[in-house]
Amino acid sequence: MSNPVSLTRFLIEQQHAGHISADLRLLIEVVARSCKRISIAVGKGALGGVLGDAGTGNVQGEAQKKLDVISNEILLEANEWGGHLAACASEEMDHPVPVPNAYPKGNYLLLFDPLDGSSNIDVNVSVGTIFSVLRCPDGVSGADDAHFLQCGATQVAAGYAIYGPSTELVLTVGNGSHAFTMDREIGGFLLTRKDIQVPRATAEFAINMSNQRHWDTPMQRYIDELLAGKDGPRGKNFNMRWIASMVADVHRIMNRGGIFIYPWDRKDPSKAGKLRLMYEANPMAMLIEQAGGAATDGRRRILDIQPEALHQRIPVFLGSAEEVEVATAYHLEADRKAG
Repeated sequence: MSNPVSLTRFLIEQQHAGHISADLRLLIEVVARSCKRISIAVGKGALGGVLGDAGTGNVQGEAQKKLDVISNEILLEANEWGGHLAACASEEMDHPVPVPNAYPKGNYLLLFDPLDGSSNIDVNVSVGTIFSVLRCPDGVSGADDAHFLQCGATQVAAGYAIYGPSTELVLTVGNGSHAFTMDREIGGFLLTRKDIQVPRATAEFAINMSNQRHWDTPMQRYIDELLAGKDGPRGKNFNMRWIASMVADVHRIMNRGGIFIYPWDRKDPSKAGKLRLMYEANPMAMLIEQAGGAATDGRRRILDIQPEALHQRIPVFLGSAEEVEVATAYHLEADRKAG
């Protein structure tokens, strides 16, 4: 594309239009630079000695990959000292990290999943970084878990970087969702898709079918109808896509539509869902809604859910609005029939 707009210029224009503050602009630029560093580390693969397990576990008890740890450290190091944050929280850490007292406290809270889809690292499949920005409540000198527990509708920015054949940053500051591609020759992100629109209708769905036997009745009904194709009640054929990297699956939907589903299941009934509300569901829901799509937990709009814990899990249904509405309606109907 001719004379593409840089991320910096885009953010300055957003600032001049009154959509973001100067501090938020600088914070997003710091996150973008961190994503460039992570992209370089991911791109080296086996040559960088970054593949394999780190020999540690995160707060959810999941085995960490070396790149999980490296990506987390890159984001912490870049953002702790910038002066734009009061604190940051990571999927890989038990509790938030406040900015050092020796530096001015910023007005924002940053949450991130430093490397989503890390189980795919060793097989060279696309992975990514997801982030969310909240305002720090007034008068807070040292943010803790409680200060992060804001519903997704209060997010002031959200985005993800996907590390694939090219590195892309998809960003919203509440004024549409926009994609930037990293130019490796100049080392910067350039605007390549403005005002992304997710098609309302779709014939693609992304789900882990190996869990089907554990699903609840309305989920079974919905997928059965998709699999029945044009001869079933939906009257059209559907294709399934599943990468097992939320960033990669959502990125496909942002580009051509579809529905991504990770429902509650009985495999581990003590967990309310698989994905984390604060680090994955909220930022992705904001991006999808800003692109004209929809996002629910099967019953409620994700952005309206009041968090109860920093690492809370929920079911996720997001993507093309028409399919999200159908799947959600099936769950609500089942609830009504159950009394």
